[in-house]
Amino acid sequence: MDGDAAGGMGEADRRAIEQRLALGGPIRPRSPEDFDSSYSTRPPWDIDKPQPVFAALADTGELVGRVLDVGCGTGEHVLMASARGCEATGIDLAAVAIERAEVKARERGLSARFLVHDALDLGSLDGPFETVLDSGLFHVLDDADRIRFVDGLRVVTVVGGRYHMLCFSDRQSGDWGPRRVREVEIRQCFSSGWHVDSIEPVYFETNLDPYRAHAWHSTITRA
Repeated sequence: MDGDAAGGMGEADRRAIEQRLALGGPIRPRSPEDFDSSYSTRPPWDIDKPQPVFAALADTGELVGRVLDVGCGTGEHVLMASARGCEATGIDLAAVAIERAEVKARERGLSARFLVHDALDLGSLDGPFETVLDSGLFHVLDDADRIRFVDGLRVVTVVGGRYHMLCFSDRQSGDWGPRRVREVEIRQCFSSGWHVDSIEPVYFETNLDPYRAHAWHSTITRA
């Protein structure tokens, strides 16, 4: 038995505690205040590059038309879309994240629009959009807010437009971090006015150790 184990707390235990603190403690919906305060330090989802799943979408030409990123954080997916010639908009409730995204856009010489805006009020945006990206927003919504979000998403997405969503999966063990989502929940939320093209098991990358978590990538078309 090593010293850590004998003392009651090993390296795995310390990592678990760090994850709880960084990702918001036990599984629960998160408030706007949570996200604003998250950027007082570097939040776990801020990896300074696009999520690999969304980078692959860009590489295969799936980002088309006007692109909207809901919950864009510091803007990596918006800037990726802009660099590929798309008219790209990112929204987030965290003003500090939007400020950092705007700085990145200036530093990279890219044209992109960033707004402090509530994803539960998508209908007030000047849409419509052909492509909508969601990296880590859906899984923070409670049941009532999911309904509001999907209703707004329907308004702002063109018929035939696609919503690409990356969310925590129920395959992820433990009780830290955001709410886990089951495949059946995704299908239920998008059962009317949408066609669920695919739901695939993938990974979220984070800046924690271990650096990734189980996720779902859903591709859903506005019917």
